[in-house]
Amino acid sequence: MQSDVLVVGAGGAGLVAALFAYENGAKVTILTKDYPTRSQTCMAQGGINAVLPHAQDDSIKSHIQNTLKSAHGIADEAAVERLCTNAPKAIEFLDSIGVPFSRTKDDEIAQRRLGGASGDRACYAQDYTGLKILHTLYDRVLEAGIQILSDRYLLEIFRDEQGEVVGGVSVLNKRSGELEEYSASSVILATGGYAKIYERHSTNATGSTGDGIAAAFRAGVRLSDMEFVQFHPTALKSSSILISESARGAGGHLLNSKGERFVNELLPRDEVARAMDDAMQKGEDIFLDIRHLGEKFIDEELPQERKLAKLYEGIDPVKDLLPVKPVAHYTMGGIEVDAHSSTNLKGLYAVGECANHKVHGANRLGGNSLLELIVFGREAGENAANYASRSDKRAYKRTKNILESIKEFTSERNFYDKRATLGDLFYENVGIKKDKKRLLSTLESISEMRKELPKMGPKDRSKIYNTNLIEFLEFTNMLELSEIILLGALERQESRGAHFREDFPDENDALYKLHTLASKEQNQLKLEFGS
Repeated sequence: MQSDVLVVGAGGAGLVAALFAYENGAKVTILTKDYPTRSQTCMAQGGINAVLPHAQDDSIKSHIQNTLKSAHGIADEAAVERLCTNAPKAIEFLDSIGVPFSRTKDDEIAQRRLGGASGDRACYAQDYTGLKILHTLYDRVLEAGIQILSDRYLLEIFRDEQGEVVGGVSVLNKRSGELEEYSASSVILATGGYAKIYERHSTNATGSTGDGIAAAFRAGVRLSDMEFVQFHPTALKSSSILISESARGAGGHLLNSKGERFVNELLPRDEVARAMDDAMQKGEDIFLDIRHLGEKFIDEELPQERKLAKLYEGIDPVKDLLPVKPVAHYTMGGIEVDAHSSTNLKGLYAVGECANHKVHGANRLGGNSLLELIVFGREAGENAANYASRSDKRAYKRTKNILESIKEFTSERNFYDKRATLGDLFYENVGIKKDKKRLLSTLESISEMRKELPKMGPKDRSKIYNTNLIEFLEFTNMLELSEIILLGALERQESRGAHFREDFPDENDALYKLHTLASKEQNQLKLEFGS
């Protein structure tokens, strides 16, 4: 099947990109691993940042400064300025397509303050902001008649004979078990992040396994800043289910076992997470207290948080303290893109959490993830459509069929056990705090797992809806990305934002105010620092 623009991924970023590519005259097809409304976008509950025209105590300049401060010196200032300056326009777009934002008594879009912000600038829809945005975008895509093909798992990205221009992708049709190929003049990856490497220690859904990033890397695309993984301070202790930052933005308190507040809850996430980890290392339990906000306020402004707490912990936050812990939440690194959302492979674009637009740097500012989807999703869609309109149709070179290789694998070892081990190792050794010894030990364990992969193949050999096969493919992608994350963390011998080295506790601007760049040359991983 031939398209002008092929979008892989149907979360917020993919849907926005598809809409704007379509509006710019492109024939668009969307391929998605799951159903569109199940994407990670729905987990962004707290809000989307923008300084709106009626703001009195805030400014776009402050939004830029807050974002740069949170990024700890390695964000691209021009990209940040573009993100923040276009934020009001992004909200105007969302409002125009029907996103049901909460409103003030004056019928203005309601806003709240999230961590690291100097003003109340996060526009919200109760505590369902990402979900409401996602559903509205999905409705608009359906109205436009854009084709969405669900249950397509990305395998490989095709290039031309010279390896310089994208040609399309191969996917596994989960329903039929058949290999399918889709050609396109341009491809947009919007496949999400990789925080599920941390397994049960992550707020992310099971599909956040970095598939698009790994496929791009195998196709010769550069990755950057993969060692920067943000830990959200408030996940439910037993289940790692996210309790939105909106709960702290509304006035929730973090308490230790003694009932004492021990940190400013609205500091950037990396600082709050480390303060919590310090307390936990001393044997303290940590709790989120929103009881003082009152039942009426909680039911009107934080209804989802109450439902989640009751469902997963059996605790009603109107009456009781919520036990919480910091867990992996968002990945700042990803596919290296330029100011046009373009990669080093011509015709291949990336947007959303799978891409690194260099606006989050070492630590993402709360409320900027949804904003990134809209601002850069629009740019990616427009640029991909424009590229497709002037590109020549080329034959592409097929890569080795990974499914054929797996047929030779045995299943004498259980990769599910290894996946759980990988998550525990990353949480303990590549988590909030790191050091050389633990990083090297984890890298050695990853190397052993990769060697054992041919003995850890899927047991299920059926074709239709073979989830065992899909989960194995996801595991191989996570292992590949794990090595890159570890090498970046080892080479960055400093502490910066979400990357904290106990053996190098200070920032070192002289050596490391740069980005880690990972590439594959002659089938070998190469990692270096660059601007």
